[in-house]
Amino acid sequence: MKKHFKIIATSDVHGKLFPYDFTTLSPLAGSLAQVSAYVKSERARMGEERVILLDNGDMLQGQPSVYYYNFIDERRPHPVATMLKRMRYDAQTVGNHDIETGHPVYDRYRADLAPIPLLGANVTDVSTGKPYFTPYTVIEREGVRFAVLGLLTPAIPAWLPEPLWEGMDVGPMVESARRWVEHIREHERPDVVIGLFHSGYESTHLTWKWLENASGKVAREVDGIDIIFMGHDHIVAVKQEDSGTLLLNPGAHAAHVAEALVTVETAEDGSADVTDITGGVVQVTGITPDKDFIREFAPEYDATMKFVEKVIGEASGDFSIRDAYFGPSAFMELIHRLQLEISGAQISLAAPLSFDTTLHKGPLHMSDMFKLYRYENQLYTMRMTGEEIINHLEMSYNLWTAVMKSPRDPLLKFASGNPVKGDYARLINPSYNFDSAFGIDYTVDVTKPQGEKIRVISMSDGRPFDPRETYEVAVNAYRANGGGELMTRGAGIPHDELERRIVRTTDLDLRYYLMKAIERRGTITPTVTDNWRFVPEDIVSNALVHDRARLFGHH
Repeated sequence: MKKHFKIIATSDVHGKLFPYDFTTLSPLAGSLAQVSAYVKSERARMGEERVILLDNGDMLQGQPSVYYYNFIDERRPHPVATMLKRMRYDAQTVGNHDIETGHPVYDRYRADLAPIPLLGANVTDVSTGKPYFTPYTVIEREGVRFAVLGLLTPAIPAWLPEPLWEGMDVGPMVESARRWVEHIREHERPDVVIGLFHSGYESTHLTWKWLENASGKVAREVDGIDIIFMGHDHIVAVKQEDSGTLLLNPGAHAAHVAEALVTVETAEDGSADVTDITGGVVQVTGITPDKDFIREFAPEYDATMKFVEKVIGEASGDFSIRDAYFGPSAFMELIHRLQLEISGAQISLAAPLSFDTTLHKGPLHMSDMFKLYRYENQLYTMRMTGEEIINHLEMSYNLWTAVMKSPRDPLLKFASGNPVKGDYARLINPSYNFDSAFGIDYTVDVTKPQGEKIRVISMSDGRPFDPRETYEVAVNAYRANGGGELMTRGAGIPHDELERRIVRTTDLDLRYYLMKAIERRGTITPTVTDNWRFVPEDIVSNALVHDRARLFGHH
C-alpha cells in the first residue's frame, strides 16, 4: 500500500508569532499564525497522521513578544511552548539565539515544551557526559518510523558569554551526526532519518575553530540521512547531494516553510519501503492567519502591546541608522555615548545591529528600544592596546568598504548574487560587524587596503593616542566573545585570551541600561560629533551620494 507523508519545518522564526511587528508597530508579512493556518490545511488535505511538524530553532529571540515572556513575565508557562503544543509540533532543535537567552529561560522553556522534545545531540552536559538536550526522537505514523536527529551549530563560544552556556559543550556536527546516525539505525530501525540542523549549508570559513554551517558537509560525509532541514543562515535553499540526501532551508521569520514529501510502500507484514522523497519551500506570507490561533493567544498579544507602548522618553529629532554607513551618525553616537556612560570606558566600539531603522521625533516607546538595540547583549569593558584598536577598525572598515580607485567606484561592498546572510541582501557582509569607534578621532582612507586604512589623530579630548598604551574599551558581549572575529582575526587577540581582557560586565542586557538612561534624561537630542570621516574627500564625496541611493533608494 502506498502512503504519502509530508514533513513541514519552520526555522529562525525569531519571535514572529503574530502577523504584527511589535518593534516597528506595523503589520508583519510572515508569522507563526500563518504557519498554523497552512499546517491545518495540509492536515485536512492529507490526513492528521500524515503530516509531521518540526522547528529548527531561534524561536526565542527577535521580537518584544518573546523578550517579554523570556525576561519579564516569567511566572507562567512560556507562550511559545504553549503555541507549539497547540500547533502539535513533533520536535524542535535548539538554536544559538535560544541559548543566548540564558539557562533560566531555555531550561524553563524546555520543561514547558515537554512532551515535545527540544533536540541537540551535539550538546553535552559536562558534569555527566550525557546529552544536555534530547539527541533525537522517533515519530511513528501508520507503522512508518521517522527518526529526527537534532544538531546545533557548534560556534556558540565564539558569540556568547560562557554563563549563558555554562556546563555545556557543543561538539562538531559531522562527528556527532556520524555517531548518532549509527546509533539510531542500529537501535531504532527507522524507515526515514531526518536531520533537523540549526546550521546552514556551507561555511565560507571557520568561525575561530568551529565550522559554523556544516549541513552540506554532514550530508556528504555521513551515510544514512534521508532529509536534512537546515537553518541559522536565513537563506532559503533546496539542495540535493549526490548521496541522495535532500537538504531544505525555509529561511527566516516564518515567511516560508520547508517541506518534504515522503512516499512509502507498506507491506502486509508491516515492513515499509521508502520509494520517493521530494521537497521544496512554500511561501506562507500570503496566507490568512489562523483565526483560532489569534483568538487563543489574544491575551499574550495584548500584554506585549501594552509592554511596547509604554512611553519611556522623548526624541527631539530623528535618529536614522542609514547615516551610519557613510560617516558619524546620531544613531550610533547615542549608542556610543551610552556605552561610555554605562561602562566608564575611554573608547566605545559599536556597529549598526539593524540594517535600516529610525527612531522618529516624538515620544519614545519601549518598542523603540528594540530598534535601537536588536539583540540581548550585555556590555563588556575590555583592555585593548591602541594597536589592537586600530587593527580591529582596519578589519571592520574592510568588511564594510571597498578600495576605491576613482570617484566613480562604489564606497560600500555591495553584494552580487547570494549574500552571506539573508537579512543583508544588498551588502556582502552584515552590518552588525561594521564597528566604528567613539572617544578617538580618526580618518578612513578609502583608497587603501586593510592594514593601511585607519589613521588615528588623537583621543577625542585632545590627548595623544598611543598604539602601545592600553585602553579600556566598551563593546557588546557578542564582540567581546569573538563574534564577527574583529577581536581575533582583526585585533589579533587569541580567542583564549579574550576572557582575561575583560575588566567588567553588566548584569543585564544593554537594552535595559539604554532604556534606563533615556528614562533618566527624559529627552534625547540627535547630535553628530565628527570624530571620524572617509578620506580623500575628492574620491569619496560622489560615492556617498550614489551609494546611499543604491542602498536605500532616493527618498
